[in-house]
Amino acid sequence: MSLVVAAAIVDSFDHPRRLLAAQRSYPSDLAGKWELPGGKVEPGEDPRDACVREIVEELGVPPTLGALVPGPEGDWPIGKHTMRVWLATVSDEPVRGTDHSSLRWCTASEILGLDWLPGDVALARVLSQRLSESP
Repeated sequence: MSLVVAAAIVDSFDHPRRLLAAQRSYPSDLAGKWELPGGKVEPGEDPRDACVREIVEELGVPPTLGALVPGPEGDWPIGKHTMRVWLATVSDEPVRGTDHSSLRWCTASEILGLDWLPGDVALARVLSQRLSESP
């Protein structure tokens, strides 16, 4: 299994109200589905560094990584991979690149209304719950 990294980009670490979701533009069987931005860890690359690199590549802004979002076994199982997810913030507005057809800031209830990639559905539920519990 290879490791994939992603950032759950929120509008605030202290009182998160919105999460950034990204809509895939390819491959055709995944196009239109929603995900968190991120990607694969290169051989020998530190996972945190990989997450920062991927977010800069996909959104044009460097993230500030916070706490891990723990999955059922530490990381999140997604098909043949496992995904490590950090809460993150960005200081500038992300810019949509070629990997995604749309970016959307979502409230807790809006998160559940998106058509997530199958491996991201449980993670989306956890993130929606976190946002709804934020003071």
